[in-house]
Amino acid sequence: MRHGKKFNHLGRTASHRSAMLSNMASSLIKHKRINTTVAKAKALRSYVEPILTKAKDDTTHARRVAFSYLQDKESVHELFANVADKIANRPGGYTRILKTGYRLGDNAEMCIMELVDFNDLMLEDAKPKKSRRSRRGKGKKSADVQAAAVTEESAESTAAEQVADDTSEEKVEDVKAAEGETAEEAAAEVTEESKTGEVTEEPQDAAEAEASEESQPETEGQPEEGEEVKDEPSAESESEGKDEASAESENKKED
Repeated sequence: MRHGKKFNHLGRTASHRSAMLSNMASSLIKHKRINTTVAKAKALRSYVEPILTKAKDDTTHARRVAFSYLQDKESVHELFANVADKIANRPGGYTRILKTGYRLGDNAEMCIMELVDFNDLMLEDAKPKKSRRSRRGKGKKSADVQAAAVTEESAESTAAEQVADDTSEEKVEDVKAAEGETAEEAAAEVTEESKTGEVTEEPQDAAEAEASEESQPETEGQPEEGEEVKDEPSAESESEGKDEASAESENKKED
């Protein structure tokens, strides 16, 4: 009979059971989740949650009490350094048991036991979402508010379109005025040129002028076709003529 049996002995002696739960609690604190049977997870939950509650008060006494249960310095440091900050605002219920099926062999019911505040995926899913339900009166008010918002948006859009049209018309008028001024200036220049009668010729480029000069042949000093070439007196003939003239002058003097 089960008289006076208030917890599961797990088929072990007291010393074996306390050592097993101590090791499982240390593993849960270090790794934040463990895979075990449902019976052991339920026994571990009643063993580890009082230790987690004790860790909220970071004192020397609390550390010594936690060490007396865990018997592991690393798990005690992790408990007071990281886990205590996460569970500071949670009033109990620090662990979660997720059943995963039955084990092959002995068909024991298996589960995953984890710390609630370290499962980021479930924390994101647990965020409150806005409900779409509303009362009838509120629904009417919301519809009126939406209609008013739509009318305001339409008014703003029409005002923006009008402003855009005005600005475009002003730009077109400015362009037309500028074109008219340029046309008037061009007509005035044409009339002034016609009055003066002066026609301005654009000078040729320097490159074109040089090219035309190089293309023209040098004809200076060369006789054209049909003209006879006159022999120029050489220097020897000029000297002979001077000698003859001087000889004749001497003969006249002697006579």
